[in-house]
Amino acid sequence: MNDERIVQVGGVDLCLQTFGDAADPALLLVAGAGSAMDWWEDAFCARLAAGRRFVVRYDFRDTGRSVSYPPGAPGYTWRDLVADAVGLLDELGVRRAHLVGVSMGGGLAQVVAVEHAERVASLTLISTSPAGPGGEGLPPVSDELAAALSRLAPPADWSDRAAVADFLVESQRALAGPASFDEPRVRALLDRVLDRTADIAASTLNHRLIDGGDPVRDRLPGITAPTLVLHGTVDPLFGYGHAEALAREIPGARLLPLPGVGHEMPPERTWDVVVPALLDHTAD
Repeated sequence: MNDERIVQVGGVDLCLQTFGDAADPALLLVAGAGSAMDWWEDAFCARLAAGRRFVVRYDFRDTGRSVSYPPGAPGYTWRDLVADAVGLLDELGVRRAHLVGVSMGGGLAQVVAVEHAERVASLTLISTSPAGPGGEGLPPVSDELAAALSRLAPPADWSDRAAVADFLVESQRALAGPASFDEPRVRALLDRVLDRTADIAASTLNHRLIDGGDPVRDRLPGITAPTLVLHGTVDPLFGYGHAEALAREIPGARLLPLPGVGHEMPPERTWDVVVPALLDHTAD
């Protein structure tokens, strides 16, 4: 693992970290909304690097040590987040990378694959969607998740670390599968996130306020990158039908279900499947 470093991309500071040898095939990991790069856990990245991959993870704008904006006033758009991903490849001197996107990161990765096909060696889409909850022909958010989120109130004081941590833990619990939530692991991970994040209110709120950009669902049949879709079978945010739609609409895409898993990637339930699948998918 190399130390975190700040680079300038598109005129803003972004924080990245790499694992493995830069001579190996590059994997760019693109996280979910409001997620610092810590959610791509150290041990997960190390396992991929041990498979001779050059693994790159980074903090989005408003997460971790990257540039921060006032809560409720993100000074960027969805298009900027897409440009950031491509700009990071430029900064690293990577001509083509294997893109691995989860949730919102999967949406960003789809746009990169559509609009910058020459930069994408392969595409892996985890717990994501071609159009978001309730898109045409797609399952809505589950009733259970909707009810859980309606009961969750953001902390009254974002400087109250314990209250913020409790709120974020309960948010993650609502997204998890019924038997896969590991609270001690999530709390330990959030402790690191809170240590590294400049403004946790901005990190939690701002990604949900940005313009989502022009939809690319009607352009998915034009994706030429080999595509792997990984998805929990009990995902309450993007029901399994979202994964089936991606696999159907992207030519040649392969769908790999994660039984009993929600909108998450718990190590003990998924890594022994996901890591070998990623290494196999990115072998060429």
